[in-house]
Amino acid sequence: MRQRFSYRSSVIGWLSIAGLACALTSRSPSSAAQSKSREASAQSNRPSTVVVIDAGHGGFDRGGIPRQRIAEKTMTLDVALRLRKKLLEAGYRVVMTRDSDFFVPLSERVAIANSNDNAIFICIHFNSASRAEANGIETYYYRRDAMTLAGNIHRNVIAGAPSENRGIRRRGYYVLRKTTSPAVLVECGFLTNPTEGQLALTTAYRDKLAEEITRGILGKPALVARAPASHYYPPATEVEAQPFNGYAGTDFIKASPERSTARHRKRSKGARSKRSSHQRTAQRAKSGGHTPAKKSAPESAED
Repeated sequence: MRQRFSYRSSVIGWLSIAGLACALTSRSPSSAAQSKSREASAQSNRPSTVVVIDAGHGGFDRGGIPRQRIAEKTMTLDVALRLRKKLLEAGYRVVMTRDSDFFVPLSERVAIANSNDNAIFICIHFNSASRAEANGIETYYYRRDAMTLAGNIHRNVIAGAPSENRGIRRRGYYVLRKTTSPAVLVECGFLTNPTEGQLALTTAYRDKLAEEITRGILGKPALVARAPASHYYPPATEVEAQPFNGYAGTDFIKASPERSTARHRKRSKGARSKRSSHQRTAQRAKSGGHTPAKKSAPESAED
């Protein structure tokens, strides 16, 4: 009797183990399917699957200011090529406006961007100034549908670089204004600043810039802890990126409204009339209150 009970217990035990194994094996394909579904959803939620990368300057156009020690065209191309590699690994199709040291006119850069449907346009630049103390990173956009992309890229680059936050600004630069797709221009620091210029000469910094721009394009959260230039780069925690529509933080600066051409002409005409009036008054005073007839003709013609 005792043997039968032991036999039954062992059989029940083996059946329980077999049932648990079957349950685990049946769950694993489901988990894999859910993971694939999440990846597919993330892929479909991307703003674009094509990225046009524009490395600023090139060829005879060195970039920067006269007598600048570090050539901007070299730095922009290096960051752009690193960005291409990272985006290809992330599953994007990448188009380059230039992939070596040659000059591309602005109109041709825009034409390349506009010839790719469902694309985003990322323009890489470095800043320069006659004042060596000028430093920091700034990001530009023009189209309203590029606001979120500019915000995501800027937050990631700022979080990954030991540079001042110079803000996100709306400007009508040619490559931003003429493109028919969302376009963002990133100024990755001042090559004329001793600290930022020296960082730009290091492979680690240029690779980090490319990595952070990639994170921004992917919509990943920005890193909170910012790395000092002397320790490149310690671990950092993450925060979720905030929606950029209606954002009123310190890193967003609205461009002043453009002046109306008609109003400008009206003001200019008023200023000319005012000057003419002053001139007539001065001439009357000089001639004892009488304006010579020969002087009146040119003034009326000018008005």
